[in-house]
Amino acid sequence: MNATINRRVVLAARPEGAPAPTDLRLEQTPVTGPGPGEVLCRTIYLSLDPYMRGRMMDAPSYAPSVGIGETMVGGTVGQVIESRSEAFFEGDLVLGAGGWQDYWVSAPDALRRLDPSAAPLSTALGVMGMPGMTAYVGLKEIGKPQRGETLVVAAASGAVGSVVGQIGRILGCRVVGVAGGPEKCSYVTGELGFDACIDHRSADFRSRLKAACPDGIDVYFENVGGPVFDAVMGLLNDFARIPVCGLIAHYNATSLPEGPDRIPRLMRQILVKRLTVRGFIVFDFRQHEAEFLETMAGWLRSGSVRYREDIVEGLEAAPGAFTGLLEGQNFGKLLVRVSADPTLTA
Repeated sequence: MNATINRRVVLAARPEGAPAPTDLRLEQTPVTGPGPGEVLCRTIYLSLDPYMRGRMMDAPSYAPSVGIGETMVGGTVGQVIESRSEAFFEGDLVLGAGGWQDYWVSAPDALRRLDPSAAPLSTALGVMGMPGMTAYVGLKEIGKPQRGETLVVAAASGAVGSVVGQIGRILGCRVVGVAGGPEKCSYVTGELGFDACIDHRSADFRSRLKAACPDGIDVYFENVGGPVFDAVMGLLNDFARIPVCGLIAHYNATSLPEGPDRIPRLMRQILVKRLTVRGFIVFDFRQHEAEFLETMAGWLRSGSVRYREDIVEGLEAAPGAFTGLLEGQNFGKLLVRVSADPTLTA
């Protein structure tokens, strides 16, 4: 192991609203070698995901906040460069949670060995990783779609939404996506095979969504919140199911939105239409991981599921790319290539 310097991005200050450039800091520290039974990994890909905005807050949540001065958390694909464990060897390719840094030390039970002949390494952070499994378990276990039903998917061109819609199509649903901009909507219908996709930025969004769902909405996969949910709420059928995966429209909010209190209307809808609304986190369903990996691998091989990646180069680009993610600037699963992928030929 020749590396001596580790670059890492730390939380420098807790954001007020959208993260500012001064809220994250790139710094250098010495590389720490592995202890007994541990492995040292070099980061190849870093995943950037909306949940990270919540980790920057000092507020109770389903996972601990990142402390000031601590390395930002995140899923990583890496290569073992030094091992003091019998479970992994130098050169092994692994999935872990190394965070925003060049190198990380891990216990072996926190790693999953990757086979680059089965799928590209980057997919372990996307369609074959946390976003893909989030789509799989959220839709199947909470959404419970039935053939012929209408499924609406927010953020339909994103890492989770794009997979949700394709699974819904496989299961026989009419699938309507919601995305930001004509290019993303064209991709959702043309490449991914959704039945329709509505641009939430269009002035007539509500009427276009209603027209695309003539029989109402049976399953709404929530990634966004805000005006999109407002438009969906009036179209929900009796016994509709709403898996709540994310609320990206609200992550940078510093106060409640202006306007009338919508909670009474929502609660009446839940009661009268007997709605199922359930928030979930992917690790609530760890028992389905093996099933997911086998099923998704088959769908990828057959071409039933397709994916798109938005890859930026260099750890130093991560803060800016993350800010863009929260503003919807990415197109597909957002990744940072921190170092060269050894499985790619020049």
